[in-house]
Amino acid sequence: MDSIHLSATHASLLWEHGGVAMWWLALCSIAALNIAAWVVTARMVKRRRAGMSTDAYCACRMQLILSAAYVFGCAFRSSHPVFDVPRLVLFNSWLSSIMVGRSVATIAELCFAAQWALLLRETGRAMDSLVTQAASRLLVPLIVIAEVCSWYSVLTTSNLGHVAEESLWALSTMLFVASMIAVVPRCSASRRPIFLLWCVAGAAYVAYLLMVDVPMYWHRWITDEASGRTYLTLAQGVLDMSERRVVDLRWQDWKSEITWMTLYFSVAVWISISLIHAALRGAKRHPPRGLHRLIPGPASFSA
Repeated sequence: MDSIHLSATHASLLWEHGGVAMWWLALCSIAALNIAAWVVTARMVKRRRAGMSTDAYCACRMQLILSAAYVFGCAFRSSHPVFDVPRLVLFNSWLSSIMVGRSVATIAELCFAAQWALLLRETGRAMDSLVTQAASRLLVPLIVIAEVCSWYSVLTTSNLGHVAEESLWALSTMLFVASMIAVVPRCSASRRPIFLLWCVAGAAYVAYLLMVDVPMYWHRWITDEASGRTYLTLAQGVLDMSERRVVDLRWQDWKSEITWMTLYFSVAVWISISLIHAALRGAKRHPPRGLHRLIPGPASFSA
């Protein structure tokens, strides 16, 4: 009965802070729609399996699996938002633990980066683009380093790691956009619109990172340095992020995170799902029955 009473009390407090409540509901609604879109896409892949070559299906299935980790990871983070460094949460639950949230984010983001790398690898091979193939090898290692920087910041509460993290995301996105630009003139007409859309979205993302995100984290670090803030050691950080949760429902404390979280848990997820559709569009089909012995085996991916 006490837990029910506490839940009801918390719900009441959440609704008293209407701005944060509406934002949280919007995130949850977007997450539900994203999951539905992924399920529809998964069924589409299943329906088309019979007409696809084995290599093409494997590429689509890998995109589907990697996207699932990102879609469901972002859905979890939408339902349990956390503001890592100050340890702010909306719900006092172990699911809102900073440790849990950062772990989910790490897995999801590495899978998202792997989606990009897979697309670039297959496209680069199909179009014999050395630039695109080289970029495909760099993306995941760059994001691994970015995740290490993120963990450093979350553990120590020093925003300097976030400066490096967001800078690496900007660099990775620039590599992806440059690779797309390199192959757009030679790609098929059916795939050109989605490639161009990714270029526009990627350029906008880089601009946001370099003009808003990186300066914001840099300013926070400079402010902390000026105030003589004492940072946690890595060991202290593990304990702190595992146990400390500050329930905060005030808009002014969340407003700096609301823009990027909303875009990240919506637009970025749509891009993840679109990578599956791009793989489906580029997948070559089996040759007609009776001709398979006369035609060389199909490539796994068509640009």
